[in-house]
Amino acid sequence: MPTLYKQQQTRYLLLYRCSKGRTLASASPAPSRRDVAANSSVFIVSVHRNTEEILRSAWNDAVLNLVSYLGAANVHFAAVESGSQDKTKEALMDLKGKLDGAGVSNTISLGMTVWEQLDELENRPDPRRAREPGWIWDEEEGHYDLRRIPYLAKVRNRAMEPLKTLERQGRTFDKVLWLNDIVFDVEDYVTLLNTHDGRYAAACSMDFKLYPYYYDTFALRDDRGMKTASYHWPWFVSPTARQSARKGEPVRVESCWNGMVLFDSTPFYANPPLLFRGIDDSLADLHLEGSECCLVHADNVLSRDPDKGVWLNPNVRVGYNVPVYKAVKGGKFPGPWATVLGGWANRWLRFKGRIQHNLEQVTIRQRLSKWRSETPTEELSRTEVGVACLINEMQIMWQNGWKHL
Repeated sequence: MPTLYKQQQTRYLLLYRCSKGRTLASASPAPSRRDVAANSSVFIVSVHRNTEEILRSAWNDAVLNLVSYLGAANVHFAAVESGSQDKTKEALMDLKGKLDGAGVSNTISLGMTVWEQLDELENRPDPRRAREPGWIWDEEEGHYDLRRIPYLAKVRNRAMEPLKTLERQGRTFDKVLWLNDIVFDVEDYVTLLNTHDGRYAAACSMDFKLYPYYYDTFALRDDRGMKTASYHWPWFVSPTARQSARKGEPVRVESCWNGMVLFDSTPFYANPPLLFRGIDDSLADLHLEGSECCLVHADNVLSRDPDKGVWLNPNVRVGYNVPVYKAVKGGKFPGPWATVLGGWANRWLRFKGRIQHNLEQVTIRQRLSKWRSETPTEELSRTEVGVACLINEMQIMWQNGWKHL
């Protein structure tokens, strides 16, 4: 393990950890706030749907531990929920009560019921009228369907609205921390905060739903803009990214999300501010898609700053349930068996993946070229800066979830 991370391990030895016979919330105390670089202020934000189980088993306690560590004056917590079929709304209200009791400012927005959400999806635009943004024509069904990514981007932007409201009230934040429905602890945050000596546009954890396979392939792109070769460590096609992962060092990437993302807040305060988005409907018509969690990095001017950029920190590993989190958090990662399997899988899948990548890129380039050539005469030339985010898919909202077209 590199010297920097040996030093970090020593420095954060007093951080609470999961231990035998203890819950996540009852582990040993977090370190003093003096250990946090520059004692930064943080806007913590998340979106929720059907996340009651993880909220009650780990997430709520992890958030409370984090805000206690950072200090109430340094934090605002924001969350948006919509369409849950379980008791996510109630779990978030339980969290709100505890945040209020601790003097932590917060904005928790509870949205539609699942039935109201289904009604929204069925309230399709009239095909005889001008097209509405965010809807795509389904040739097979003969009607419009709501695109998934613009829908998710809209929800994320709504969750970010308190940041601007608080700015108008004279309160700003140094960092924006996005959290998925993951298990994490204060040590994960502090390690992520110190990624690349604190110099980054964004820094991400690595997420796991089933050990030892990482989860979020949709948003992760290496320094060459390529998808990962394998779900197995060391993950990447790029030799530079792969070498950094093997050394346990932060990996420079074009895009990541992977459970836990810490942004420099500056672009979100710009005019116009950095926002989440999907690709243009006219480009999506050609059966292309890109994650809003990837496109936000493509749009972020700090992502291209050679001194900042986007970094994935392989020393910050989070899980979507407690057993997986304990598996990736404890001991030596990735472990002897996963190291051997991952090494061979990466070699084979790099070869196979290059072929698949090249074939997909041909299709994407052809469709991009067609889209650009069809720019209406009254419009500026069409452009998409998030080309690395594009995949040969179309995703729509459907029933209680989503599906491919």
